[in-house]
Amino acid sequence: MQNLAVTLTQCELAWESPEDNRAQIGDLIRAQAHGTDIVILPEMFTTGFSMNAIGNAEAPGGPTEIWMHALAQELDCAVTGSIAVAENGTVFNRMLFVTPEQVVTYDKRHLFRMAGEHRRYGVGQHRVVTSWRDWRIKLEVCYDLRFPVFSRNQNDFDVAIWVANWPAARADHWRTLLKARAIENAAYSVGVNRVGQDANGLDYIGDSLVFDARGQTVADLGNARGCHTATLDAVALKDYRDAFPVHLDADDFTLNLS
Repeated sequence: MQNLAVTLTQCELAWESPEDNRAQIGDLIRAQAHGTDIVILPEMFTTGFSMNAIGNAEAPGGPTEIWMHALAQELDCAVTGSIAVAENGTVFNRMLFVTPEQVVTYDKRHLFRMAGEHRRYGVGQHRVVTSWRDWRIKLEVCYDLRFPVFSRNQNDFDVAIWVANWPAARADHWRTLLKARAIENAAYSVGVNRVGQDANGLDYIGDSLVFDARGQTVADLGNARGCHTATLDAVALKDYRDAFPVHLDADDFTLNLS
């Protein structure tokens, strides 16, 4: 396993304007992301965190997925973020992990009821871990971060990625929980959030972060706009796990997703 370069894309989002967001994000990535393995975009990066699920939803394989695939091929990397996708009569807040060869999807499990997301979107039924360049990667979206059982490492991931629209009012929770998830899972923890203000008047200050398995900060974007590429050190992760094998004492459990 080699080191993994991850590019955190911390940007403003035009409200319910997919074409505008794809254009501005594409320009940003091409200008600032070089030699990366994964480009990470915020939650609902084409629209902002909108409850207009039906109006914003794309079909599987729709224009945003096509755009992500073209970008992945152009940059020879994976591109990931979430959008609204309609399938079989239900709209999901779906995280796409797109490589030049394939698309892996994760539907957000924990829907943010305080905004009514649980009334507009379908609940994800699967825990998803995918592999890319020999790294095992767990996919999660925003509110999932608050649920450590769902996020628990079952000795099957090396890095967990959360894409988010996490408001400034709860910024301390975001930072604290991302660090906790890294320490308790002995894995890298990566969180990518947006900046700016949405149409509901909510402020977002970014705070996109990378923590290593010790809980030490690898990258902290603060409220800066733009892309930042951080390196996940494969040898350091292995050495830490070998020296401090907490996973050997972890409790067995079964996760009920029914």
